[in-house]
Amino acid sequence: MSGTAEIYDAVLDPGKLDLLRAWVRRQDWFDGDPERLEQVTTYRFVDPDGEVGMESFLLSDGSRTYHVPVTYRGAELPAAADALVGTMEHSVLGRRWVYDALADPVYVTEVCRVISHRDTAADHLQVEEGTVTPSPVNIRGGGDGLGQSPEASPRVIRVVNEENDAEADRPLIGSPGTLSGTWEDGDGTHTAVLVVVT
Repeated sequence: MSGTAEIYDAVLDPGKLDLLRAWVRRQDWFDGDPERLEQVTTYRFVDPDGEVGMESFLLSDGSRTYHVPVTYRGAELPAAADALVGTMEHSVLGRRWVYDALADPVYVTEVCRVISHRDTAADHLQVEEGTVTPSPVNIRGGGDGLGQSPEASPRVIRVVNEENDAEADRPLIGSPGTLSGTWEDGDGTHTAVLVVVT
């Protein structure tokens, strides 16, 4: 397992969803209405050094589900200005720089490790109105031939769809491995590939 994610009962300014809505509207893979986006669920990985937060969001605008992994840092990530989602003030940790996770080497290393080891996401507890509940998404890595290859390159599936669901139980053709997830929403249970390593 990726570990146990430390979750703070903190005030964020701006909130995560507001930050993501502003960012996705500028992405070429997003063609929905950002104001209609709502969080379906999230999952996390844990940085072994305890410095970088890693959270992946599944967001829905009512017709499509989008997969948006980000990292949180206490300082700017060098040479990653183009990948900056924005900054937020965290009432416990102070200013946080939020990045598109694919530009962050800590995320890339961890998602490749999870897939290589057929691991799972972090044991994630959500804090909502003082109540702690398990995260309602089951994440698992799978595939052969990835190992710790420095050439491994993850590709995030940004728009989750039925074609991804059909591939979730086996690695994609030509891919050393995939990360898939299962979650429930108002429309039932869904399983989809979320990351492919090429």
